[in-house]
This record gives sequence, C-alpha cells and structure tokens, in this order.
Amino acid sequence: MFSILVTGAAGRVGAVGRKTVELLRRRGLPVRALVHREDERAEALRATGAEVIAGDLTRAEDVLRALEGVRRVYFGLSVSAEHLEATVTAAALARDRGDLEVFLNISQMTVSQMSASRMTDSPQQRQHWLAEQVLDWSGLPVVHLRPTVFLENPFFLAWAAESIAEDATIRLPFGTGRTSPVAASDVAEVAATILADPAPHIGRIYGLTGPRSEDMRAVAAEYSSALGRPIRYVDVPFEEWQNRVLLPRRLPEHLAHHISTMARLHAQNRYDRLTHDVETITGKRATSVHDFVAQHADLFAQPALATERI
Repeated sequence: MFSILVTGAAGRVGAVGRKTVELLRRRGLPVRALVHREDERAEALRATGAEVIAGDLTRAEDVLRALEGVRRVYFGLSVSAEHLEATVTAAALARDRGDLEVFLNISQMTVSQMSASRMTDSPQQRQHWLAEQVLDWSGLPVVHLRPTVFLENPFFLAWAAESIAEDATIRLPFGTGRTSPVAASDVAEVAATILADPAPHIGRIYGLTGPRSEDMRAVAAEYSSALGRPIRYVDVPFEEWQNRVLLPRRLPEHLAHHISTMARLHAQNRYDRLTHDVETITGKRATSVHDFVAQHADLFAQPALATERI
C-alpha cells in the first residue's frame, strides 16, 4: 500500500507535521515522516509506527527518496529562508512522478491579501505567495491550507507566559487590531482529514482560524477566565516591544523579520479574519483562546517559558 508523506514532521512550534503524523497513524494509515535530522523527535515519530527518514527538502536526491511509493503529500516546513526553493524542488519532482492524488500545501492566511503589487515586508510571507503560484502552475492536485497565526506562536504562549508570570499582563504592540489565532491541533485535524480522503478537496483553498476574531483586550479576558485570575493587555509601542522583547532573543534575521512583520500587521488589523473551515472539514468547533489556555494552564504558572524556534 502506498504511503502518505509528511514533511517537516519534527517541527517545533505548533508541530503541525508531528500532530498530523499521529492522527494519520491513529486512522491506521501508512505514513512516511521526513525530518531534517535524526534526534529524539524522530524516535518519537517512529514510536507511532511511522517510517521516518532524514533529508533536506532542497536536495533533489533526498526528495526523490522521500517520494518513492508515495501518493499523497503533506508539504510543510518551519519558517525558513529556503522555503521557496524547497517548494519548487518538491513540486518539480512530484510532477515528474505524475501519480499523486494530493499535494497538501501549508501556506499562510496573509497570502489571501497579497498580490504582485501588494506584498508584506516579511520575506517568509512573500515566499509563501510565490510558492502558491508555483504549485498552481505545476498542474499538481493541490490543496492550500492558509492558517492564521498559531496559538502556539510566542505572542500567545511563550512570551505571554513570561509577562503573565511577571505582572499578569500580555504585552504586545497590536493596538486595537483584532485577531483569530488557530490551534496547531486544529490545523493538523484538517490536514489529516483531507489526506485520508483528498478527492473532495482538490483545488480548494481553506482559511483556518479560531472561532472568533477579537481585539487583545478580549483575548486577555479569555486568559483571565481560563486561568481564574485577572490578566490585562498592555499595548506596547512597536519600537519598545522590539527592543525589549524581540531583539534580545537574538533570533535568526529571517525569523525575526517575519515575527516583527506579523506584529505590525496585527496593529494594521490584517489578522481580523474569521472562517468556519475547521468545523466544516473536521466536524469539530475550532479551539478557542480560553480552551487553549486552560489546556496549557501549567505553562502559565511557571515564572518563564523558554522560547522555541518557529
């Protein structure tokens, strides 16, 4: 029986690839998980019964090996300056195969507001836009998933946990902008559902959000309700937030640029988006901020939470 290939299966923040592998294995489907390196995360994937191989999505020989015997592909990877190169490599080789049933591409919701004359400042988001163009030109049976910002993003998890532990605040430069973050587990549920039965979804684009779009004061109220104590939103000037929160992390330039752009776009209300695609595809209501925080309440009780790479 053919395998389902899941790339980026050992990703860190959100770990949509890993969660997708787990969900597919629970359905009894054969999965090949592609990881960048052998480590404890690779071993955890093997424990699910998945075949695990290590490789680089920008190396044609690695991608060819990963595609052997595969009919369905989940294509996702962490924030990377090589995103477009990896997409083009995978698309070219998958097209040569000529027998794929679906190429499920994990994109970003910001792409829906972008065009050749209207880009953002994030090189990552520009690469996602270009990657979608390439895949649409390829003739592959493509499905695009466009999740909005993840609840697992440091905005809402790691950095929020730090400021909540310090003085019961969430400090971000989002102004009055509204947002509708989505849980990575919901994105993985959508992905696994499509990969299990792709035919009805070919050619579709799905925007994935949480169940409501609200400003950060309303988001803070959901934290308060979930944690059982008052949590306030403090609107921080962008430059102050950048100097005090972002720059001291010493993140790679590509990643830091992407995160700072996301912060600016929130302030511009570009994340005020709401769809019900999660519920339509999975039959389950998307996870709310309240429920997500309640599920991770132990993390918000700690004095600090180490920031993970996106």
